[in-house]
Amino acid sequence: MSLSIIFMGTPEFSVPTLRLLVDAGHRIVAVYTQPPRPGGRRGLDLQKSPVHQAAELLGLPVFTPVNFKDPEERERFAAFKADVAVVVAYGLLLPEAVLNGTRDGCYNGHASLLPRWRGAAPIQRAIMAGDEKTGMMVMKMDKGLDTGAVALTREVEIGPNMTAGELHDRLMQVGAKAMAEAMVKLEMNDLPLTPQRQDGVLYAAKIDKAESRIDFAREARDVHNHIRGLAPFPGAWFEVEIGGRPERVKVLGSELAEGQGVAGQLLTDDLVVACASGAVRLTRLQKAGGKPLSAADFLRGTPLAAGTRLS
Repeated sequence: MSLSIIFMGTPEFSVPTLRLLVDAGHRIVAVYTQPPRPGGRRGLDLQKSPVHQAAELLGLPVFTPVNFKDPEERERFAAFKADVAVVVAYGLLLPEAVLNGTRDGCYNGHASLLPRWRGAAPIQRAIMAGDEKTGMMVMKMDKGLDTGAVALTREVEIGPNMTAGELHDRLMQVGAKAMAEAMVKLEMNDLPLTPQRQDGVLYAAKIDKAESRIDFAREARDVHNHIRGLAPFPGAWFEVEIGGRPERVKVLGSELAEGQGVAGQLLTDDLVVACASGAVRLTRLQKAGGKPLSAADFLRGTPLAAGTRLS
């Protein structure tokens, strides 16, 4: 036995779930993903999404509507007569006609412990807030924003120095297994749904590049969480004078350190920088146009002595 599934996803985060559903023997009758976007070094080439590329390698039919406003798109979706739709980071709002366009509705893999961190950037916001755990939830979608009843939960610990990129990769695999398990339970008519709590609701707003500048006039733990929550993308950054002119440097890794001083001032020659209270050590950095480097490798090419101000 197997389910007929419409899969809906776009980034690399979605790909392991698609592959695992195929490996489990389910019939993927259609894959929906966002349309190809300009990319490449010059931004002139149209690039297919990671899900699009994976689906083609698997020999699956791919559809890339801009939205579902067109009645023909909704009719095509319903015409597949699928048992269920599986949605993982698709990136488009689904109208009720799509939410109800399969026998069992749409199930979403969401990277948080709902109702905490509904919305676009749950991984980054969890780390930036200093959360010590998060998880993947399989949720039956309704017309609200991540408000549907929860079918399955898998918790994941957030290490003290874990970056958003590392947590992303961990949740990507946990989420794939959770969704595959949920589909087995759904096929057996043994997938209970639990309404979300009404308390503890937080929204994970999309990351704005304007918030990526590091403010060393905050507590050290807040600075550390900010850095790791934005690593590797878009990357928290500071400016420092190099060769007589200000230059922007991204910080892709940090750790809490001992020390006290003027906020933004380097306390040592190995990149321990003072915050409003306490200090952080910068462990991985990237200059504009350069490669990510360990602190030691960065300092070989760009020595920054104690007393240097970062802003």
